[in-house]
Amino acid sequence: MLETSGAHDISKVDARVRRIMDLKCPSSGRGRKESLGKNIQHLRLTDEIKFVIGTQEDYEWTKRQMAEHKLAAICPLLISWVQPLALEQQDKSLKRVPAGQTPNFRGGNWRNESWADALPVRFQAQLHKIIWPAEQRGV
Repeated sequence: MLETSGAHDISKVDARVRRIMDLKCPSSGRGRKESLGKNIQHLRLTDEIKFVIGTQEDYEWTKRQMAEHKLAAICPLLISWVQPLALEQQDKSLKRVPAGQTPNFRGGNWRNESWADALPVRFQAQLHKIIWPAEQRGV
């Protein structure tokens, strides 16, 4: 398996490798719409696309991407939530929610909405953020 941010061309990856490609949501500050455009044609049924949701705006953006590109017909879709999300949960070392965006709480509204919206997704925890403290680097 190879997990990638989608910033680079995935067409050269050995066909035996399963790829999990992140699509960076707006609150990450690292959105790369062009990565979806050039990589979507190379995705296979054995690959996965992962969205990491941090804000309500991320959730709405994710829904639009799924519909616009018919992503569920291409490969399985994953949603992870940014941890921790509530201000009182955030360590000072963590990136803050961008101004003007609505933070979601762990397991918050977007999860209930995704069920109500019948999104074709699986949920995935960011285990590296559960296992290791936010201030620990290089793990």
